[in-house]
Amino acid sequence: MLILITAAVIPALILLVRIHRLDRLEKEPKSMLLALVILGVISTALASLSEQLGDLVLSFFLPEQHPAYPILLYFGIVAFSEEGFKYLLLRNRTWRSSDFNCQFDGVVYAAFVSLGFALWENIGYVLRYGFATALARAVTAIPGHACFGVFMGVWYGVAKRQELAGDHAASGRSRFFAVLVPALLHGLYDYIATQQTEGLTMVFVVFVAALFFVAYRLAVATAARDRYLDERSTDDGLF
Repeated sequence: MLILITAAVIPALILLVRIHRLDRLEKEPKSMLLALVILGVISTALASLSEQLGDLVLSFFLPEQHPAYPILLYFGIVAFSEEGFKYLLLRNRTWRSSDFNCQFDGVVYAAFVSLGFALWENIGYVLRYGFATALARAVTAIPGHACFGVFMGVWYGVAKRQELAGDHAASGRSRFFAVLVPALLHGLYDYIATQQTEGLTMVFVVFVAALFFVAYRLAVATAARDRYLDERSTDDGLF
């Protein structure tokens, strides 16, 4: 069992270290990062309850064999439950924190919550299905959650800068996209991964590769252009 748990945990730890190293201006307190990982674990339980309830409600209206069922399940229930609870706990812990003083902090915070979620979820899968599952999820699901965290964090960091600049409407829109973008990507990931249609395996491989590439480049570019949130700038872009 110890070997299985180790196999489940190591991929998330590697990604946490990588994201942490990209934070070049000012490292975040270890207590904050640990709290975010724990909140990610808590979001796993909350999302699981939400998904069970949502699936129960959906089954009253549609049979599982209906073509719309997996679309509504993965996009409307699973993705928004998981990304929504990650975001709610992330915002509750960090939005008013004095440590949130650089734009890239948003990426660090969201990634740590997402990887806390992935870490706990992966332990459950590995204990249930074994070492082969750990290997498969090490190159798909865990980096996938990290990617969703990057997209969430980029928008989240922009929202914080806009809020401090007094543009509350723009900040609200950015916070909306901080949930919407990772949720749509998450839904698409789950939908493709679970379909049995011939030929979708290659589509899934291409999608995952593109997701990893774009998220990594986005994280690196955001880290390279990081700045303190009290610095004045006319640049309102993501990069």
